[in-house]
Amino acid sequence: MELIVKEVVTKSDITKFIKLPARIHKGHANWIPPIYMDERDFFNPLKNGSFKYCSHIRLLAYRDGEVVGRVMGLINHRYNQVKNENNARFSYLETYNDQEVAHTLISKVESWARSLGAEKIVGPLGFSDKEPQGYLVDGFDEPTVLMANCNYKYQVDLIKNEGFVPEINLVSYKTEIPASTPAVYKRILPRLEKLNSEFRMVEFESRWKLRKYIRPVLNLTNRTFQEIYGSMPYEEKEMDDFANRFIWLLNPKFVKVIENQNGEVIAYTVAMPDISKGIQKSKGYLFPFGIFSILRSGKKSNRIVAMLGAIEEQYRGRGLDVMMALKIFGSARQEGKKEIDGHLVMETNYAMRGEYEHIGGQIYKRYSIFAKSLI
Repeated sequence: MELIVKEVVTKSDITKFIKLPARIHKGHANWIPPIYMDERDFFNPLKNGSFKYCSHIRLLAYRDGEVVGRVMGLINHRYNQVKNENNARFSYLETYNDQEVAHTLISKVESWARSLGAEKIVGPLGFSDKEPQGYLVDGFDEPTVLMANCNYKYQVDLIKNEGFVPEINLVSYKTEIPASTPAVYKRILPRLEKLNSEFRMVEFESRWKLRKYIRPVLNLTNRTFQEIYGSMPYEEKEMDDFANRFIWLLNPKFVKVIENQNGEVIAYTVAMPDISKGIQKSKGYLFPFGIFSILRSGKKSNRIVAMLGAIEEQYRGRGLDVMMALKIFGSARQEGKKEIDGHLVMETNYAMRGEYEHIGGQIYKRYSIFAKSLI
């Protein structure tokens, strides 16, 4: 049957774009639906400020009147300018195991990108590294966590068949939460006691108290993530939008902040309970009862997910990472958690990988961001 590709224009088109993955992944045990209320805002250029510095195209593929594929193409002009690149991106590609559909959608994005002068296309990669990035290439039987892609094995083959090759590799670690202070940390405990007089550890009991730290924490992220692939500095509105999307999902006990003697945020770590089972049960809908399933699953899960963390460059190597890790471990034990998912670490980030491996962490999933020349 004839394959037709149309650009997303109407509200009905956006609904089809958002709802397609649920049909493709029906029966896929590890797939997590998006939170649909958030998804509508995310894909709305009037509500998502990232669109203002990105050219974009969103496409739907139809066969016999049924939607059988989708993709979004992006050119992040701000990132390209900072990194001196001229790349396009593909993201949110979803198809059945159908090479013709994948080829047609990717080809349309490639033609669009060439028309705007792009020299290479990479993906899956969205507006920034704060979105799901890369295809899962190893660990398909492992459970998925929030903000990570869950794709079938065939999706990797489809994209390779279009001439894409791995550009960036990422890994996820599974680490048991130690029952006591790990031996590797005990050697530096005397140094940590001295640090307690120089710095202040800030811990939280409520989400309300977290709010005043949103901008200081994300400003620190801006300063320290400049070399991270795909990372872009937040503008103030983006900070507020990011917080509004995720703060209600956090357990404040898994957020740790360190201030210097001037009250400046110089380090932080954010983990969150694994709420994947709750989102699956809610089918992505918060109301009328989905929100309770999501929050309840976070309490029941024995896993936390390490989401973000940073240390000001001048304070690195002094043990602040260990201070925060020990606090996270303590809070996790109090909440009955047993393990940590080390969320998407670049394969070449040996310092971060070492942090997990020092306490017995093991790689259990691998992801790849793929690339293809357009010239």
